[in-house]
Amino acid sequence: MTRLTVALRDTAARVDAATPAHRDRAVDALRAFAVLGVVLGHWLVTALVADGRSLRAASPLQHMPWLAPVSWAFQTLAVFFLVGGHVATRSYASARERGTPYRRWLHARLARLFGPVVAVLTLWTVVTLALLLSDAEYGTVRTLVKLALSPMWFLLVFAVLTAATPLVTRLHPLWPLAVVLHVDVLRFGLGAPDGLGWLNLAAGWLVPYTLGAAWTRGELDGRRSGWVLLGGGTAATAALVAWAGYPAAMVGVPGAEVSNLNPPTLAAVTFGLAQCGLSLLLRDRLRHAMRGPVAWAAVALVNLSAMTVFLWHQTALMATTAALLPAGPLPGLHTVPEGLGWVAARLPWLVAFVLALVVCGAAFRTWERGGGGRRLRPSKVVRAHHPVTGRAPHV
Repeated sequence: MTRLTVALRDTAARVDAATPAHRDRAVDALRAFAVLGVVLGHWLVTALVADGRSLRAASPLQHMPWLAPVSWAFQTLAVFFLVGGHVATRSYASARERGTPYRRWLHARLARLFGPVVAVLTLWTVVTLALLLSDAEYGTVRTLVKLALSPMWFLLVFAVLTAATPLVTRLHPLWPLAVVLHVDVLRFGLGAPDGLGWLNLAAGWLVPYTLGAAWTRGELDGRRSGWVLLGGGTAATAALVAWAGYPAAMVGVPGAEVSNLNPPTLAAVTFGLAQCGLSLLLRDRLRHAMRGPVAWAAVALVNLSAMTVFLWHQTALMATTAALLPAGPLPGLHTVPEGLGWVAARLPWLVAFVLALVVCGAAFRTWERGGGGRRLRPSKVVRAHHPVTGRAPHV
């Protein structure tokens, strides 16, 4: 056994020993799964195609729509909001018990949420100005900035729902679900303006968020709730795709007339219900799996760097693509994603994206800790019973 292996196992053992016995490790495992799902999904379905001096966004789902089921595995935002609603309502209840004012509680949570954003906005402001001054094509600049800042919409929605936590603590998920249903009927059935759909940006993600609140109240402890959500959500999504004309892909596809994600449609919400049901059913298995020190340490590491990974993964993809442009066009990186050959060529590039993300993490990790220079170790985080995400959002 090498020294590195021994060191890693010792670190994992310390993290495991420092974790409070009453901590629900399934919550952290679900959060880590949601983070990695989003990252891998973006890396697999987002392509930057080189066309002379310009880069344009494309997706393999444009050319191979039969790959739509792949998007089902990586569209994990509902799990984000399920866990986020559960943790936020639990945190707010704890704050009230301690006598912490709402404003102080909200400020602390939003500071963790938006602190790391400053680094992303600063870097991309500089990069954008440099590209424009260097006479780069406007379409290329727009594509890059749009991809880099795309994670921000999630943070804004999550911030709004976090601020509304005291109001939605006891809100039944059927109420926001009814809003989504009526908005889609008006849009797709009665010809209402498409702009009306943006009401679903809050209402759609409020559904899993309120399910998280119900989890906190103990209303989803039985397995029956999980099976109802999984079965009902799956059946409803299948019906909407098969007979109501909703897209099969659960992510945005460039050029598509309708996106299930921007803004969320009823199909995206029912699909999220199925994901929430599956997550609830897997809680016991995840708790058992997280008893292993190595598995738990890996989950702790992902949670500790959640905001860095989430905010910088698109930048890592673009940095890799742009840096290798002089050597291009390279298959799977700069080429049109129009066949399985592109998919096969793309998979090895995931390693390069991971390495670029590690560089981003090393450069901007301090911002995730709120700008302090003190090193934050996983063992100390769990020993102090702070959420494993450290300064990351409790999503």
